[in-house]
Amino acid sequence: MRMWYGMLCGLLLILAAPLPATAGQETGAEHSDVAVMGAFTDAEIQEGEAVQISDQKKRIVMFTMGISLLVLLLITASLGIAMVVQGKQVFVAHMIFAGLSVTLAIAHSVVAIVWFFPF
Repeated sequence: MRMWYGMLCGLLLILAAPLPATAGQETGAEHSDVAVMGAFTDAEIQEGEAVQISDQKKRIVMFTMGISLLVLLLITASLGIAMVVQGKQVFVAHMIFAGLSVTLAIAHSVVAIVWFFPF
């Protein structure tokens, strides 16, 4: 086991070592702030991937996330009721589904704000 650990650490050190710059590559010292900013301002402004998604597809994604969130909430509630009323030992499953529900609720609200909030 120690041999594999040593080999893994050695491989990670080799992969993490910085590679030397070749003659054809420019170093960071050759770039000026103006040149870097010029690369961003000279390019044409193109629509990103998020802008190209139609409103219909956005609504379908939001609807799917909403239905999934409702299912997770119902499972979480039923596990909580099973613990309280029937005395079943499902606390870990209840907490896992509660965490998934909260995570999906946050993601659902962030997507809704980003896609549909009028900025």
